[in-house]
Amino acid sequence: MAATLSVAPAPKPVRCAIYTRKSTEDGLNQDFNSLDAQRESAEAYILSQRHGGWTLVPTQYSDGGYTGANIDRPGVRQLLADIEAGKVDCVVVYKVDRLSRSLIDFSKMMELFEKHGVCFVSITQQFNTNTSLGRLTLNILLSFAQFEREIISERTRDKQVASRKKGKWTGGHILLGYDLDPRVVPLGYLYRKVDARVEISP
Repeated sequence: MAATLSVAPAPKPVRCAIYTRKSTEDGLNQDFNSLDAQRESAEAYILSQRHGGWTLVPTQYSDGGYTGANIDRPGVRQLLADIEAGKVDCVVVYKVDRLSRSLIDFSKMMELFEKHGVCFVSITQQFNTNTSLGRLTLNILLSFAQFEREIISERTRDKQVASRKKGKWTGGHILLGYDLDPRVVPLGYLYRKVDARVEISP
């Protein structure tokens, strides 16, 4: 009886999107600039993972001359839109800070990635959410982001409490029987009394 050879099934394709960013426009007009170098390194990494079914998404997600302090960038917006549309399985960057320098923005993007089953890879920092170590690192980063949000909230609350103790108006409805001091009306707004009522309008 002839032996039969079992053939391992081909791995499921992993559609990889490369994101590149440079904070300034210096050197972007060169034949080979920083964005090209980032993409070339990412392409080489994806090629090295072809045994796992990794394939390159042809769309280029790139932001030249944009800060990483926020996500108001055309390349990022297009990337997030394609993730929500189910066109991307993995996001590859040269370094984590290319995607974002804001821990809070980064955590929000990671939540979106996880929601749509998208993994995140930083090729120079061995950061891959497909691995247990990568997920641990991500959880640590997200924990710090949560901590930062709570600190900001506490500072805002403490500032409001301190302002109230000094008799300053911090917004909201005015208590019955009290008037608003015109000196604390927000800049650009008008203060007036109408039939014993206080009105504040732009």
